[in-house]
Amino acid sequence: MAADLNRQHAAAVRGFTLIELLVAISILAIVAVLGWRGLDGIIRSRSVLTGQMSQTRGMQLAFAQMQSDAANLAPATLLQGRAYLQAENQGLTLVRLVLNDMQPTRLQVVSYRLRNGELMRRESAATRDLQQLDALWQAAISDSDQDQQGSVSLQSGVQGLSVRYWIGTGWVAAAGISTAGAVTAANLPTGMEVTLSLTDAAQPLVKSFLLGAL
Repeated sequence: MAADLNRQHAAAVRGFTLIELLVAISILAIVAVLGWRGLDGIIRSRSVLTGQMSQTRGMQLAFAQMQSDAANLAPATLLQGRAYLQAENQGLTLVRLVLNDMQPTRLQVVSYRLRNGELMRRESAATRDLQQLDALWQAAISDSDQDQQGSVSLQSGVQGLSVRYWIGTGWVAAAGISTAGAVTAANLPTGMEVTLSLTDAAQPLVKSFLLGAL
């Protein structure tokens, strides 16, 4: 009787064998690896989503700035036959009205340029002198990659910029179209479509603006 009790007690306090420990450790290792892969996937997805959201906010701000400039586009009749809108060579140049409280209306040249994947915006000093405006316009048109003083980066990761005008009843490619000279209802752009191609996006972003809406 005593021998039987001793055998039962020994069986009750018996520990794990080496094989059982190895099996348990292997299972825990597999669970840990699976858990780490899942966590790593969540972290990577969150990082990508954060980057996309940041880029989306940046593009919204860039388009909002373009919309403001387009809405304040100087009327052609005010410029006496001068060019006031030009889009070519991955860039956009326009003359806008500067409307500040308690100050007279002035004119300003604004240029958008694509440099090394950066969408840059630069604005000139405001003026009421049309001859000075001519000099500011020429300086903006002849803008070089080395001359970036006063430029502000709106968005990175941009690889292409193209513009179309709404003239009459349809869209027309902006390249080669001049807004200088005689102004008639047939050649006056009333809308502008800007397309920005992003490095990490499969589809470009397109935004349309009314010109001189204010």
